Amino acid sequence: MKTLTNSNLKIKALNKHIRMSPHKVRRVVNQIRGRSYEQALMILEFMPYRACNPILKLLSSAAANANHNFGLNKSDLFINGIEVNKGSILKRLQPRAQGRGYPIHKPTCHITIIMGIISE
Repeated sequence: MKTLTNSNLKIKALNKHIRMSPHKVRRVVNQIRGRSYEQALMILEFMPYRACNPILKLLSSAAANANHNFGLNKSDLFINGIEVNKGSILKRLQPRAQGRGYPIHKPTCHITIIMGIISE
């Protein structure tokens, strides 16, 4: 177990190439930004959006990183920063009338969570 000497400790977790639009994921992320770990868990569990599941898994992963790597308690964590960036686009073709092909763009996104310790 490592000892904590830095009060500005940041725990980071990231998930790449999620098959969702970054705009739709940001709608959910904006609701949990700056909240404690437990509050964010409750919000994500009861929101009806598809983007909640990968964010919830990533939040749990960041908390597990804090517990395993630094021996921190999950109740002392809060979301210091969370960002959603645009990923690569999967390009597909949809057949249309008279032999034409219309492009379909399937967006992906990258989510990064940075957690900190609640200082009392």
